[in-house]
Amino acid sequence: MASAKHGVLSWFRRFFLRIALAVILLTVVPVVLLRWIPPPTSAVMVEKRVGEMRRSKGRGGIHYRWTRWNAISAPMGLAVVAAEDQKFPQHWGFDFYSIADAVGEQGVRGRVRGASTITQQVARNLFLWQGRSYTRKTLEAYFTVLLELFWPKRRILEVYLNIAEFGDGIYGVGAAAQTFFGKRPMEIHASEAALLAAVLPNPIRFSVRNPSAYVRQRAAWIEHQMMQLGGPAYLSQL
Repeated sequence: MASAKHGVLSWFRRFFLRIALAVILLTVVPVVLLRWIPPPTSAVMVEKRVGEMRRSKGRGGIHYRWTRWNAISAPMGLAVVAAEDQKFPQHWGFDFYSIADAVGEQGVRGRVRGASTITQQVARNLFLWQGRSYTRKTLEAYFTVLLELFWPKRRILEVYLNIAEFGDGIYGVGAAAQTFFGKRPMEIHASEAALLAAVLPNPIRFSVRNPSAYVRQRAAWIEHQMMQLGGPAYLSQL
């Protein structure tokens, strides 16, 4: 009996060891590699391409061009931080004060507003599917921790700027700068960067090319926040 019990326990130990090894291979290894390797695509791009192919029976319209950090204008990085996550240089992946504020507004708006940091958005858009399930949120938190452990802040922001959607099927500042302004991303100035950042909450509904009054107002607010943060020097220590 004791021998059988020991055999069962040994089997469970081997089983969970294999599970742990599989988790490391499928999650930690890709995160570590992507610290240096430009992502060839993202989960969001794949999901969009598959959806469009199913509807049109053809290839989805994805415009994605990797741009290294040193080829992106300083105002562009500052604009997305000002718009999406002003505490990005200080936090460790989660902005608990913003989360608390969002939950506090639930009673007024009837739902919890978004409070995701830039790191959380990279974790979700690069590795996961869209949705609001507890499973996805748990995995998002897990990948957020991995990114903060293995990537420097500059790399997190660099990848965010490259996989964020700025228009329907337009991913990254390289494609966005060329599509909307006919420029290289290094040539984007503060007002253009603020306009691009202004559509990030919903790049399908909001337009860079034909900005609504709300988008123009939001872009002006972002540009003001950029100055309040101290300009590009705010990110100089990344």
